[in-house]
Amino acid sequence: MITLRQLRYLTALSRHMHFGRAAEDCSVTQPALSMQIKELESELGVELVERRAGEIAMTDVGAEVVRRAERVLSEARDLQDFARHRGQLLSGRLQFGVIPSLAPYVLPKVLPELQRRFPDLQIELRETQTRMLLDELTRGSLDAVLLALPVHDSELETREIFHDPFLLAVPSNDCQRGGGRVSAKDIDQKRLILLEEGHCLRDQALALCASERRDSALGATSLATVMQMVANGYGVTLLPKIAIDVELRDDRVKLLRFSDPAPGRAVGLAWRRTSPRKADFVALGDIIAETLKVQ
Repeated sequence: MITLRQLRYLTALSRHMHFGRAAEDCSVTQPALSMQIKELESELGVELVERRAGEIAMTDVGAEVVRRAERVLSEARDLQDFARHRGQLLSGRLQFGVIPSLAPYVLPKVLPELQRRFPDLQIELRETQTRMLLDELTRGSLDAVLLALPVHDSELETREIFHDPFLLAVPSNDCQRGGGRVSAKDIDQKRLILLEEGHCLRDQALALCASERRDSALGATSLATVMQMVANGYGVTLLPKIAIDVELRDDRVKLLRFSDPAPGRAVGLAWRRTSPRKADFVALGDIIAETLKVQ
């Protein structure tokens, strides 16, 4: 009989493409994981893994089994959530993902409030880029994700929490702009400093400038680094309003507002439609909005 353990091992192997790393991820020995994979292959009567010298690959059948296994595992986690959290709002373990352009500005305010109001809630945090968070959410490794909307996935449900306007951060000695407001066409794309590939804030900046962009040596993994580059006169950048209190700490940088309608991003939560914890996620969104005093 096929077991959930076998499916977990197979999906881990598919992610890591290495028996040793998959075994470490599953907290088992490599021989134990290998044996379970072989037993699963025997039960199904097909070869799932193509074993080569020094590397592996999933067979076509194996890739399809992995896809179906991830759905089964996700449903199993939802079943556990239903039994464990029925009638208890925001209790137990919550695996929560947040994108890097929100985590440093939202979590320091929200986490203490959650701890105060829901002491039985145990948050396990994952901070990484949007694509990885959505992949882990769909697979069931995460329960909910805080990110920029929209999300184009029919298996996920979303709820907008607040609108986060953008401002243009420029060196304080930039005298080409007076005290008035700016528009997207005023941004010199050659001086626009972006986060590295994979960050949604980069994509939003490019969309605002209607640019495919471009070859550039300037890029960073955090807004803190980008703001230091602006402070030192290397260029300009878009700064979300929610990040101002943390990132605007250098008098060598000034902020310019955009003309109406000001550009920005919609921030919200995403979770699996099959999850029985929708009430938890709605309550979590309410607390985030209340704590940040946004609508």
